[in-house]
Amino acid sequence: MKRLLITALLLAGVVASARAGAEKRDGWVSLFNGRNLKGWTKLNGEAKYRVEDGAIVGVSTLGAPNTFLATKERYGDFILELEYKVDEGVNSGIQFRSQSRPDYQEGRVYGYQYEIDPASATGNAGIYDEARRGWLYSLENEPEARKAFRHDDWNKVRIEAVGNSIRVWLNGIPTVDILDDADSEGFIALQVHSIGDNKALEGKSVRWRDIRIKTADLQNDLTPESRAIEQKNYVANTISPREAEQGWRLLWNGRDLEGWRSLGRGDMAKGWKTDGGELVITPKSGAGDIITEKMYTDFELSIDFKITEGANSGIKYFINSNGSIGCEYQILDDENHPDAKMGFNGNRRLGSLYDLIPAEGWKLTDKRGWNTARIVVRGNRVEHWLNGKKILEYERSNQMWNTIVSHSKFAKVKNFAADREGHILLQDHNDEVHYRNLKIREL
Repeated sequence: MKRLLITALLLAGVVASARAGAEKRDGWVSLFNGRNLKGWTKLNGEAKYRVEDGAIVGVSTLGAPNTFLATKERYGDFILELEYKVDEGVNSGIQFRSQSRPDYQEGRVYGYQYEIDPASATGNAGIYDEARRGWLYSLENEPEARKAFRHDDWNKVRIEAVGNSIRVWLNGIPTVDILDDADSEGFIALQVHSIGDNKALEGKSVRWRDIRIKTADLQNDLTPESRAIEQKNYVANTISPREAEQGWRLLWNGRDLEGWRSLGRGDMAKGWKTDGGELVITPKSGAGDIITEKMYTDFELSIDFKITEGANSGIKYFINSNGSIGCEYQILDDENHPDAKMGFNGNRRLGSLYDLIPAEGWKLTDKRGWNTARIVVRGNRVEHWLNGKKILEYERSNQMWNTIVSHSKFAKVKNFAADREGHILLQDHNDEVHYRNLKIREL
């Protein structure tokens, strides 16, 4: 029996050695040796990590903040593969191109995270920007990708990060496709999420094994592009090849005001400034509203905006025969601007169709960060979206529409918003508001 055991151990060693040699020849490098945590270091918390049965085990610990087991090495472009298995109820993640710096929240780990959260219907297997921007890619609109996760079993994840492209597969099924330039390199880390004082989760674990990475000669190993899931582009003021194929184009070039003109007598150059790829309204400049030179009929419009304290602005459309009067996607600091309390039933709050139809955009808003407004017009049917959620829809030129308008400040405006086509307008309300990523496609 002893001889058989020794033979088995020797054989296992030979197999492991052969595998390591093959990986090395193919350019793959193991990040975990299967025996100890050499090459890794713990950051931010006191959750426990151990090695068991050839896997790294992270254990949920009462009172511990988010804890990370990070590689000592940093990586830029790479293909990362590993397997993980997680107890039900546990929240975890895999950080990559991540950072920990003394000048950022006292060394808190931040950056891209592949989310491991089986209890989440939409977040599991997406990408979360830990301790910074929040969700970059959830699976809310990707039902097939949500099916990829295997409960109570090992799951294999593959992350391809090359240049600005980040793509993810779970058990061979694509779950994430983003373009982003926030970080080009950083460490890889395994997260044990905080459980606070939830004793029901104490001692539950997540396991990782077969962790390997390739950092050179990647082109031949990259997975062919999949159109099965949406691609999201976070590189400011750019149109990706896929977006171009879908008909998207920039409404603002990120440099100057080409394609826009002043509405009225204001000097737009006096108050509309380009600052680091952002279009910024200078407060109390008297520059006035600006509109696109072109008019649009059916379209999908996407604009990122950031509000300063107490600010008011708006994105207007159907601007034509009535001058600056048209339908308005309200941009407002609901907490600090008095307009939020005016109107009727909240129809002047952020995301609302101004003074006409209320929306609960305040529930989805990053108050001082970037938000994405989306307006979709198909004939008389219109939708307002905020940060990926539809917050209202309506139809013009019917009895309901006429009733709504008759009870608004536009009741006496002849043919209010009746034009089939119109300009897009950005409003100067004498407050500082930032815009970027102005994109449109005609439908």
